[in-house]
Amino acid sequence: MRILLSVLFFVLVGTNSIALAKNWLTLPDVAPAPESNPTTPEKVELGKMLYFDPRLSSTGTVSCNSCHNVMLGGDDNRALSMGVHGQLGGRSAPTVWNSAFNSVQFWDGRADSLEAQAEGPVTAGVEMGMKNWDDVVARLEKIPGYVQAFKTAFGEDAVISKENATKAIASYERTLITPNSPYDRYVKGDESAMNEQQIRGMNSFSQVGCAACHSGAAFNGPTLPAGTGFYFYFPTFTDSDYVAKYDLLKDKGRGEVTKNNGDDHRYKVPVLRNVELMAPYFHNGSVKTLDEAVKVMAKVQLNKVLSDEEVSDIVAFLGALTGEFPEQTFPRLPATSGETLTP
Repeated sequence: MRILLSVLFFVLVGTNSIALAKNWLTLPDVAPAPESNPTTPEKVELGKMLYFDPRLSSTGTVSCNSCHNVMLGGDDNRALSMGVHGQLGGRSAPTVWNSAFNSVQFWDGRADSLEAQAEGPVTAGVEMGMKNWDDVVARLEKIPGYVQAFKTAFGEDAVISKENATKAIASYERTLITPNSPYDRYVKGDESAMNEQQIRGMNSFSQVGCAACHSGAAFNGPTLPAGTGFYFYFPTFTDSDYVAKYDLLKDKGRGEVTKNNGDDHRYKVPVLRNVELMAPYFHNGSVKTLDEAVKVMAKVQLNKVLSDEEVSDIVAFLGALTGEFPEQTFPRLPATSGETLTP
């Protein structure tokens, strides 16, 4: 049934991918923000402090940036991310760069917004390990600098709360976008922005069928309302040797969330922007190189075996999706005087 659905999807979308490719989209210079949380410089600054602060973890050793490192490709280049007490999670950390262009968050789409996503890791036992958000709020309330920072960001009557903290973190994350890649400049008319191999790879990317799922400005599917999600079955063709080699069926993906067998092995289509910086690849971080990831995707998703030249060309094109990173500086975190708040 899974193969039938995917084949039907490819017939409807993939066979028209060459036509769709004529409408390549560039990344906007500003990420969209919900009406309930407009982006302001004050919220961004507070969110940045919270994002980098390991005191949001039970041990005082893990911050959001530990797994989603903005000084790198927005992840940690590990197969499985490491949380408090050296515990390993079950999946590879997705990049935070351009995550504002996802309609859902996490590999399984269980969060419908950046705000909702920011809630989870703080109280996840294998991630940041706090018992609950009440404990997080109580800890932040003991830091005078945070008390003032929340008032600056949300108004003099504002209090420190889970809602305000996650809104601030999400506001900072919406500044983490990477426009003006060679691909963007090429699509805008600068024919010298990509070389011949990258242009060949762009055409192969469309003709092979990659664009059937990896479309849109962020190469993660069409723009959809928040919470909708654009998912794909992975793997689709399960008779490939790659499936066992990289243990692709162990994780049930979205099925773990919905408990619906029809959602087993479905995943949110990930952003391909800056993908050359995000090894290892896939939800379980099982593939170490980008050229191997391209081969695996072609076989288990499209049932195609690519030539070495096609693989090299597509990898070259994917390299052209690396954009310009806004400068990141470590924030000065609000300090405590004469006491520690972590074990």
